[in-house]
Amino acid sequence: MTTVDTLSTSGIALALRRLYFVRFAFAIVWAALLFATMAQLGPLSIALIVLYPLFDVAAAIVDARSSRVAGAPHGLYVNIAISLLAAVGLAVAGASGAPAILRVWGVWAVVSGLVQLIVGVGRRKMGGQWAMILSGGISVLAGTSFFLGASAPNPMLTNVAGYAVLGGVFFLVSALRLGRAAKGN
Repeated sequence: MTTVDTLSTSGIALALRRLYFVRFAFAIVWAALLFATMAQLGPLSIALIVLYPLFDVAAAIVDARSSRVAGAPHGLYVNIAISLLAAVGLAVAGASGAPAILRVWGVWAVVSGLVQLIVGVGRRKMGGQWAMILSGGISVLAGTSFFLGASAPNPMLTNVAGYAVLGGVFFLVSALRLGRAAKGN
């Protein structure tokens, strides 16, 4: 790796580290708010449900901008499109209740998890990406569970909050591990 490559990787790692810390904090606060508002599915809880993929869009845009120097971030562009579609789908599903929300959330979790897995594998040389790879794989499994669980009697949206917390923990772990790459070591 040349000095330019090292500086480029170091800059990307620093930007990702900051972004991952923000994503961790957002996931924890979002999950707490969702838990607090889930007594009844209403406008506030639906707004929170739609907000999550919209935040994912914003994070992917920041990630794509900071990663552009290392090559075209095609996976991130795919994630932006998927998350925008999910936000629209969740807004529409909110009128139909928890089962519809869980189905849309499940499909989104599966597809975005696959994208996260692919992006993480592509970045593995940077360091700190095993958590993102693992998170992507777990997202695929969780999304399948959400989709299938939507048919159960009394499906619960609180599982979505737990999913966000787990994802946030993976972002925290990755951010901490990226500290070394951000220093250029």
